[in-house]
Amino acid sequence: MHSSPLAGRTVVVTGAARGVGAALAREVSRRGARVALLGHEQAALEEVAASLPGPALAVRADVTDLPALRAAARTVRDGLGRPSAVVANAGVAEGGAFLDTDPDLWRRVIDVNLTGSAHTARAFLPDLLGTAGYFLQVASLASIGAAPLMSAYCASKAGVEAFTHALRAEVAHRGVGVGIAYLTWTDTDMIRDADRYDVLRELRAHMPPPARRVYPVDVVAARMARCLERRRTAVYVPGWLRLTQPVRAALPPVVLRVARRELPRLEATDLVRRTGLLGAGGRADSTAAKPRR
Repeated sequence: MHSSPLAGRTVVVTGAARGVGAALAREVSRRGARVALLGHEQAALEEVAASLPGPALAVRADVTDLPALRAAARTVRDGLGRPSAVVANAGVAEGGAFLDTDPDLWRRVIDVNLTGSAHTARAFLPDLLGTAGYFLQVASLASIGAAPLMSAYCASKAGVEAFTHALRAEVAHRGVGVGIAYLTWTDTDMIRDADRYDVLRELRAHMPPPARRVYPVDVVAARMARCLERRRTAVYVPGWLRLTQPVRAALPPVVLRVARRELPRLEATDLVRRTGLLGAGGRADSTAAKPRR
């Protein structure tokens, strides 16, 4: 693993207290990287950092708080050196019919997933310019095909896809690579919590068999680590997701047809109820976020 291009380099991962972020931190640390873990929960971040085989630093920061992220960038620079790679992984999700969702929670999903990703880039790009580094944005199948009952999440992930493409074009001539990771259902705390809710369990059940499968988090992290090593413009986990790109214009009519058939049944049985922010990460975000207006 120490022949990896990541060996001896600093890698920053946001949303690193659990799930994909923690698994990726473990994977890049095994490949010899120094790892900075960012997130809300200091104790959980320190626990992950202590489990890593190499140098690691736990830094508490809310990705929607730009001054806090800039302070985190200074802490990382002083503690581990300028980062060569930054992964914008932090994210939250909620489910439910749009009119039934809490407007503040809906906006929070956008703020964390989209604005938080942009803030992460803004805080760390000066360092990446200095190291000719690489920025990896975590996106989703929801970036390619939106689904009902997850409007905020789908809007945020479509937004980060557009942001990634725009940023890549802006900084390529300055030596910085920008990539995007398209992920589907992954075995994280967020997805396990989603399966407790009828509305999201039904949503996944009506997807084609390959699209409803849940993938092990360590498999996802290994693919993302290879993406970091090779500075790819895109990584798809699983690989078949790449096949959705040429046909993405055909997805909305298919989703509409299924929704017209299934949503009346779900609404009649009162299964379409809002979930709130999902998983332990969502609960941590609700606790740590600034008071909402």
